[in-house]
Amino acid sequence: MSIYLDNAATTPVDPAVREAMLPYFTDTFGNPSSAHRFGQQAHVALNSARQQAANALGCELDEIVFTGSATESNNTILLGYARANRARGNHIITSMIEHDCILRACSVLENEGFSVTYLPVNPDGLVSVESFEKACTKETILASIMAANNEIGTLQPIQEMAEIAHQKNIFFHTDAVQYYGYYPCKMYPDPVVGAENLSPLRVDALTLSAHKFYGPKGVGLLYIRKSDRIGTKIEPLLVGGGQEFGLRAGTQNVGGIVGMGIAMELIEKNRSAYATHVFDIRETLWQILRTEIPDVRINGSPSDRLPNNLNIHIPGIRAETLLIRLDLAGIAVSTGSACSVNQDQSSHVLQALHLHPEEIDSSIRITLSKNTILPDIETAGKTLGSIVKELRKT
Repeated sequence: MSIYLDNAATTPVDPAVREAMLPYFTDTFGNPSSAHRFGQQAHVALNSARQQAANALGCELDEIVFTGSATESNNTILLGYARANRARGNHIITSMIEHDCILRACSVLENEGFSVTYLPVNPDGLVSVESFEKACTKETILASIMAANNEIGTLQPIQEMAEIAHQKNIFFHTDAVQYYGYYPCKMYPDPVVGAENLSPLRVDALTLSAHKFYGPKGVGLLYIRKSDRIGTKIEPLLVGGGQEFGLRAGTQNVGGIVGMGIAMELIEKNRSAYATHVFDIRETLWQILRTEIPDVRINGSPSDRLPNNLNIHIPGIRAETLLIRLDLAGIAVSTGSACSVNQDQSSHVLQALHLHPEEIDSSIRITLSKNTILPDIETAGKTLGSIVKELRKT
């Protein structure tokens, strides 16, 4: 038996994505910066993927920058924007539950003399719009609030905060790595009015990572709005050949970028069906767990959360023990962010919810995907219940 329920860490590559990528590792292997036909073939593929990404986000081609990961994208916008715009102010706003790559970038900026406000969250993991507005000052130049949390799945009121930021000439960035697979991220009003186009996201910058929505690992995207409202000067982290509009030097990963373009195209076509599927089977799993383990509790908002996310704590059961037992049974879940697994410290996200240490120690994250099927959910729920009952007897 093999049941994978850790899709917030990474998703499997879609077969159509894999097939589209393969030629760029063998036949069409040129450097996209080369002038000969091999290079130009790769260049055409790169432009095609950029067009797919721009279509998906409803933006311009030159507002798309391909990177090597979400971490690189987040570091580029945090460090690059703050350093390039320091003459305007030295204050940054973020939240206490951001991904480590945001929090560590903020720590670097604090060491460089910037001031950072880390907004708290309520017990459901939500940032208050009022607290965001109060944190804004005349010195605030940049705000970064994630659209959906990678551990507890909480959805933040991004559009409201972005609007406040715009009124105050503050550059607003969101990490939409987990969010994009289930919610549209159109940046501008669509000329063809439809249900998904009535309320564009309207952020100044946005981060995506291909492997979170059935694309390859090692490819990220940074959307940066061309704005006449506020400066968009960004100091690049990598310098060299001037690729990606001078913001990300280095030969592009053409095969991976092609894969990301296809993955985004597929998400745009199938997002609603994927979201409905994972929500339905998540609710089934939750009902099974509540039957099998009556004292199980949800971490984070029970309603304002990603449809594929179920972060729970089970009183009296150590999460690490549970993960090992589940893995031996062929079921993969996690305790939180895969990027923090080797840091040997409690989840800063769960700490921000003011959970007791024993509650944090008994928390696991279950995340589903378009590939998760109902029989696997039923098996996983009952297996988890059996393991908990057995552990409580010892």
